[in-house]
Amino acid sequence: MRPGVVALASLLVLGAAPGATTPEPLPARMADTGGGTQLITAVAPRKGSTSGTVTWWDRVGGTWVKAGSAPARFGAKGLVEGTRRKQSTNTTPTGLYGLPYAFGIKAAPRGTAYKYRRVHQDSWWCQDSDSRAYNRWSEPLARDCRAAESEHLVSYGALYAHALVIAFNYERPVKGRGAGIFLHVKGRTATAGCVSVSEGAMRRILKWADPGRKPHIAIGTAGGATAITRY
Repeated sequence: MRPGVVALASLLVLGAAPGATTPEPLPARMADTGGGTQLITAVAPRKGSTSGTVTWWDRVGGTWVKAGSAPARFGAKGLVEGTRRKQSTNTTPTGLYGLPYAFGIKAAPRGTAYKYRRVHQDSWWCQDSDSRAYNRWSEPLARDCRAAESEHLVSYGALYAHALVIAFNYERPVKGRGAGIFLHVKGRTATAGCVSVSEGAMRRILKWADPGRKPHIAIGTAGGATAITRY
């Protein structure tokens, strides 16, 4: 076989065509990555999808490099633009969000640098939109926060073995938009609006995340109005 033919055959085996360029990493194609040097992307194929992929990235020497990835689950009713989301709709809000702190029923994985709160018997996440503690950790449960409208964190067992708070509707909460959106350990089904990955992946993410590098999470779809590249 002639040398030129051999080279062409090698390119075809590798899945590349002559003259083809390698696509830029996903973060490099996004409108905003939060200004830090770490980023988590959570991508679903379509708005109605309940599964997809979470990938975590490092910016090294001006280039985004994939540090790891894992299968993920999203809300049972798919994804929706974060600014249009309504509470109790089982949808995952799309957008770019900070990651204020981590928490868990289990101790933080060795090497975790993030602020990490252990869940206790009286740890709650208030989801009562009429409470001053709306969309906040409450320990014990705030007097003006109804238990029926909140999450008793310890009761979630393996799902909250480890988690990161996603700052959706967090800085200036809008009543009725939603509360308690986390990146946490997945169960057997879709979530109520959170993003979930395996416990092993969650532990790897916590050991990787460096608060000094200002990590954010971007949630979106592969294309369309909620494409992750729009955020």
